[in-house]
Amino acid sequence: MSDYPKPPFPEQQQSLPGSFRKMNPRPDHGEESWKGTGRLEGKVALITGGDSGIGRAVAIAYAREGADLALSWLDETEDAASTAELVREAGRDCLSIPGDIADPGHCRTLVAQVVERFGRIDILVNNAAHQRLFDKIEEIPDEEWRRTFAVNIDAIFYLTKAAVPHMPEGAAIINTASINADKPNPKLLAYATTKGAIQNFTTGLAQMLAERRIRVNAVAPGPVWTPLIPASMSPEDVSRFGADYPMQRPAQPVELATAYVMLAEPMSSYVSGATIAVTGGKPMI
Repeated sequence: MSDYPKPPFPEQQQSLPGSFRKMNPRPDHGEESWKGTGRLEGKVALITGGDSGIGRAVAIAYAREGADLALSWLDETEDAASTAELVREAGRDCLSIPGDIADPGHCRTLVAQVVERFGRIDILVNNAAHQRLFDKIEEIPDEEWRRTFAVNIDAIFYLTKAAVPHMPEGAAIINTASINADKPNPKLLAYATTKGAIQNFTTGLAQMLAERRIRVNAVAPGPVWTPLIPASMSPEDVSRFGADYPMQRPAQPVELATAYVMLAEPMSSYVSGATIAVTGGKPMI
């Protein structure tokens, strides 16, 4: 097991959505460690939030496993360019598309661009997320509540609805849920509520798409060292992030990638409606 950093971390803060290049310590996305074995050879994957964090780690892993990629990201130009470069260095094609998935029209355009480039979508990874912390419900602005739902769950519906007609038999949809779906952090009320919705969307959709032989699963991370943390939490909370979990640290993004590869690969053909908890020993039922 790698000797990954543990808190306390240096106090730090960024504005949303944040950048991995400004984090201390810098997250490990598998840039040096992920070695592919061809598990996704010839596949086409669309990953939202593919510029940094879990999305970047999944992009690196998928590319080195043989998949061509489309990366969706908001406005993190340098992070996205770095990720796309690593995909191309792995010998894979990469379509990099900026824009706000809170906009249903952009979701449809995004899928159309991927299909125009590659002809199909074999793997859809709904990973992008938005969060902010509040101590009291009265402090949550209406527009913040709507923004969280628009990015975290509405976009998954719009993207999936647009993508499914272009997904062949054997395709896979993988949604990023959270331990907050099972153990909601009250300060993350809006975020946790959307993650519960993602859990239900995943299990319902898995049943709906089973006869079309499209699998639908979710990964539920615990704390992960991504730009969303210094961009949405106080410097004090960032310094202690992950300390209260059994492994006494947050996950590095690369530690999530293996779950996304397993759920995407053809050998997982009977796995649908499942949630893979990657929580560092914290129980999730």
